[in-house]
Parts: sequence; structure tokens; C-alpha cells
Amino acid sequence: MSAPSGKTGCRLWFRRAFRVFGALFLLCLLAAGALTLYLNPDCERENGVVYGQRDGRDLTFDLVRPKRPNGLGVLLMVSGSWKSKPSSFGVWMAAPLLRSGYTVFAVSHVSQPHAAVQDTVRDVNRAVRFIRFHAADYGIDPDRIGVTGGSSGGHLCLMLATRGGPGPPDAPDPVDRESSAVQAVAVFFPVSNLVDLGASRENAHDGGPPKSFRKAFGPNGADREKWRSIGGEISPVLHVHAGQPPVLSIHGDADTLVPLEQSEWFRDASAKAGAPEVKIVVRRGKNHGWLTLPLDVRLFARWFDAHLKNAKPPPRSPGGGGSNV
Repeated sequence: MSAPSGKTGCRLWFRRAFRVFGALFLLCLLAAGALTLYLNPDCERENGVVYGQRDGRDLTFDLVRPKRPNGLGVLLMVSGSWKSKPSSFGVWMAAPLLRSGYTVFAVSHVSQPHAAVQDTVRDVNRAVRFIRFHAADYGIDPDRIGVTGGSSGGHLCLMLATRGGPGPPDAPDPVDRESSAVQAVAVFFPVSNLVDLGASRENAHDGGPPKSFRKAFGPNGADREKWRSIGGEISPVLHVHAGQPPVLSIHGDADTLVPLEQSEWFRDASAKAGAPEVKIVVRRGKNHGWLTLPLDVRLFARWFDAHLKNAKPPPRSPGGGGSNV
């Protein structure tokens, strides 16, 4: 049998290559389609639910109900650099949670410097209290509420974990009498210590706040003499206690904005205080965010499955752990 001519062999090669590349292209299309479907689960969304006010501005959250709710709620802090824009929340950010049946509350706040970070901490406490007060309306269990977020959103979550607690029993507004304690936490690269910024590129090594956020902490935030007190009040690592909820943190070890040590410090301080588990999942070579981060929310869903479904009810009166904020 004679060998194929040069032209015939070339045609055969191109046909085979076309088939291979065509199959790969089809596989890529199918994978992209499957990912798009996964990140856009069936749900109902109600935008702009008002939970309070800050300096004449409405504080709002978007309510997202899954197709098959499991009766549990998770607050997602819409916050980066302590700035918040409700329209920046997309359902894809919480897709694994929604697919697991969690009702999601995408909580927004007034951005710094229009609101000091200290005020934002108070406002997200108000969000938890409001949602707990109206739990029956949202079809969730008021005694089992989770919280999630990343970076500054992670910081707000850890503040709820460590300082959330019963509201004043004599508060004029019944919402404010509710507890702001949460029962499980899952976060990305959270800020835990504002007094010691460690290896962060935001550390000006002058004993002050993060150098790009001098105006984020109110008129006294840039005062070095007052900063230690201000920063200490909103540093979760300084408020750990045995009654706080279990915490999962996913953190890249190449993060230069919020270094991995911030999660490690929180874990170590929590262990010393006798607190429940603080687990760190390290993403090797990852900085402050990565392309596949939305898929890591699947780990959050599993964490809430393990730690929220059998959570203990929050304290309903002063003295139950944490500080009233």
C-alpha cells in the first residue's frame, strides 16, 4: 500500500486537528454553560428592604429566597474597603448557599468616610437584630443565623462573632432589644487586628490606622494618641471569648493587603479563650481574591450545614457573652 501524498497527509492532519479543537471548543461551551447555570440558581429577590438609617440615609439589604428554603438564614456583608454599594451584589456570589437552601440577606451599609467604621459596626448589628425580629416573615429560624463576607466584610462578620449580643431590654424600638449574636461564620481574608497591621502593605509603622484609610474611622481616627483605643474597640482579635460561634476563614498566603497572619492571630487568640473551632483554609499563592473564589463559597455552605443546623440559641439577656454594640 502506498503512503499518502504530502497534500493528502496535510489534509488528514487538518481534519483531525479540526475535530480535536472542535471537541475541545464544545466541551468549553458546555462547561461555561454549566457554570452559568450553577451560578444563577432559581430564586426570588426583593431589593432595598430598609433595616435602619444612618445620617438620613436608608440602610438596606436585598432578600434572596431559594427555590427550596431550608429555614435558615445567612447574612452576606456587601462590603469592601468598608465601602458598600447594593447594586454590586449578584446572586452568583451566594449561589452555593442558595442551592443549599439558605435564605440570603445581602446587607449594605453607608460607605466610609461618610460613615465611620465604628458606626458601620453598629449598623450591621442592627441588621442582625432587624432580621431576627422579622424572622417569621422571612421563613427562617431566629435562633440560627449565619454571616459571611470578605475583607472588610469579613471584619464586620468577626465583629458580630465576637461582640454581637443581646440588645438593651429597655430600648424604645423592639428591634433593638433583639440579640445581634450570630451562630456560625464563614469569611474570606478578614481583617481581625487594626491595632497591629503586621506585614500588611497598609502598615505605615507609625502606630496609626491603615495608611489608605485615614478618614475611615471618624475625625479622631488619624490621632495617633486616640487610635489605639479606637482601633482596639473594633479589632475582633481583642474581643474573642468562649461563647463566640465557630468560624471558617479562607485566606491566600500571598495576600499583602490583609496578610494570612490576620486569620492566624484570630484563630490563636480564640483557642486561648476556649472558643469553638476557628478553621483556616489556606489558598497557596493567592493574593487578595482569586478567579475561582465564588466556587469556594461551596465550603461555606458545608460549614453552615455542619455548624448552623444544630446551633445553640443566642443569649436573650445581658451577660450571655460578647458586648452589646
